[in-house]
Amino acid sequence: MTTSSTQSAPDTQGAQSTQNIPKWHLKGEWFDACKCAVPCPCSFAQPPTYGDCNGILLWQIREGSYGDTRLDGLNVAMLGSFTGNPWAGGAKDAYAAFFIDDRADDTQRAALQTIFGGEAGGWPEQFGAMLNPEMRGLESAPIEVSIDDDLGTWRMRIPEKAEAVVEALTGPTTQEGERVQVHHLPGSETGPGQGPATWGKATTDRADAYGFEWDRSGYSSKLIPFDWYGPDGA
Repeated sequence: MTTSSTQSAPDTQGAQSTQNIPKWHLKGEWFDACKCAVPCPCSFAQPPTYGDCNGILLWQIREGSYGDTRLDGLNVAMLGSFTGNPWAGGAKDAYAAFFIDDRADDTQRAALQTIFGGEAGGWPEQFGAMLNPEMRGLESAPIEVSIDDDLGTWRMRIPEKAEAVVEALTGPTTQEGERVQVHHLPGSETGPGQGPATWGKATTDRADAYGFEWDRSGYSSKLIPFDWYGPDGA
C-alpha cells in the first residue's frame, strides 16, 4: 500500500519535543548493502569510497515496545543516498524512502513512524538529524528478512522494490565458521556502544522504487546489533 496524501512520512529532521512521547525500547539487528568498496569507510567515520553512497538499510526488531504497544518481530527498511561525510557534518543531497512492515497494525505503524522519524528521541533522532534527508516516500510493504544464526548470510526482500543478499566476508586465511568483526566502530550506523559489526559482501543488491535504481553485486555490507531506548536515549 503506497502512502496516501493523508499519511505523513517520517520527519527525519529530528524531534521538536519529546514531552508527550512514552518510553520505548527497540532491540534487534541492522544491516545495509551499499555501493562502497569492502569495508565501507562510512563505518569508520570516513568519506564514502566514491564520494557518494546509496544503499538498502534494514532493521529487524527482535524485541520492541512503544509505551504499551508491542513491536516484537517487525521490520523497517529504507532506501537512501547522500554525498559527503555525514560524520564530519558534510552530508548533502540526502534522500530517503521508508518501508514499514505490512504486518503492523495502525497503532504499531504509527509507533514505528514516530521512532524512525526521529520524533521520539534517542539514536534515530540523532542519526536523522545528521543526514537530514529529503523524503521521497513512505509505504507499508511486505518485508522478508532472514539472518543466519551463525551470521553466515543475511538477506532482505521487498517484492519488486528492493532485495539484498549478503554472504559473510571471508578470505584465504579465514577458518570455517569465523566471522570478520570490528568492535567500537567510530562511525557506527546504529549509534554509540553498539556492535560488534560483522562484515559481508553483497551477492545481490538491487532497488527500483522512489527514484532509487541500481542492480549490482560485490560491494560492502555490515550487520550491527542495536539496543535503543527513548525518548531520552537511556
